[in-house]
Amino acid sequence: MENHDPFSRPDDRQPAEAREVSFVKDFAQHATGSVLCSFGNTKVICAATIEKKVPRWMKAQGISGGWSTAEYSMLPYSTLERKTRDASRGKQDGRTIEIQRLIGRSMRAVLDLQKLTERTLWVDCDVLQADGGTRTASITGAYVACKLAVNRLLEVGELEDDPFTDSISAISVGIYKEVEILDLNYPEDRDASVDFNVVMTGKGNFVEIQGTGEEAVFSEAQLQNLIELAKSGCKDLSSLQEKVLN
Repeated sequence: MENHDPFSRPDDRQPAEAREVSFVKDFAQHATGSVLCSFGNTKVICAATIEKKVPRWMKAQGISGGWSTAEYSMLPYSTLERKTRDASRGKQDGRTIEIQRLIGRSMRAVLDLQKLTERTLWVDCDVLQADGGTRTASITGAYVACKLAVNRLLEVGELEDDPFTDSISAISVGIYKEVEILDLNYPEDRDASVDFNVVMTGKGNFVEIQGTGEEAVFSEAQLQNLIELAKSGCKDLSSLQEKVLN
């Protein structure tokens, strides 16, 4: 009698298989650089705008160089049930604030802000469609949008040096049905016993690891397996970013 493996993922991927990733460049006409980043059915518009000014707190504190910051939002129709706009509620929810700070930190980790000079690199990430991994798709797409924007300023001589020191990407990993898996979609994210988001540079250094057991625990061996999965996933994303930028 054949021994059938009972494990399966909702979309029939293998445990170490990421969703199909794509980038559509110049999606937003008026941004300095933009991309529609898709991780399977998760789709995020990432747009970079470069302004010739820095925040007032930098000038007040005498800090030289430039700055980079991010804003993140989920459009009302991006989820199964309509999501109320932050503007309608009069404030941003905690999740939105957490994610946009994560995107900003991630970009600054690979930027030489002195080379940006007195400019602010704004990153706007708007989720068109959410199926898990919106923050990882936002970070991965944000780098492509920001690099496109910087390249344009270099081409016209507005910047002398490329402020990017490395590329950056992010991917989710988790434990689903007791198996370590890569790039969780929404049903997997909802039912996972362990969920991680990992941000890495193109050179293989870690920027941030967010991980938790969802009313569950995980072993050191499982942690190592998850990290190796994330490293492999980010390496593939880095190659895709390089391909679309070249």
